[in-house]
Amino acid sequence: MKVTKDLVAASATPMVLGILTEGDSYGYAILRRINELSGGELDWTEGLLYPLLHRLERLGHVEASWQSVAGERRRKYYRITDSGLAELAEQRRQWDTVVDALKEIWPGDRRPLLAFPLGGHA
Repeated sequence: MKVTKDLVAASATPMVLGILTEGDSYGYAILRRINELSGGELDWTEGLLYPLLHRLERLGHVEASWQSVAGERRRKYYRITDSGLAELAEQRRQWDTVVDALKEIWPGDRRPLLAFPLGGHA
């Protein structure tokens, strides 16, 4: 099961900002970390990640710098800023609200969407 594009898009900003709280990182490493965190369920592409990183940079939520490692090509590393940390806290507050509401609809292990056909009722 792959996560829908709408949900991937909605979670992209807090996902990237959260990863950058772990430390500075570059594009390919961020993509690997997302794949690792989701058990392969979030299949991000460079076409999703880089425009997001550029937008976060324009907003001042991340800063970028080119770094060289001996024997490797230069990489553009991204670092979360204080503004990015504040944005992540706000995103988390919003996601907590959504998750709490969903937990009210889907209490415990009861799985109403599995018990009834699409559009079905009890």
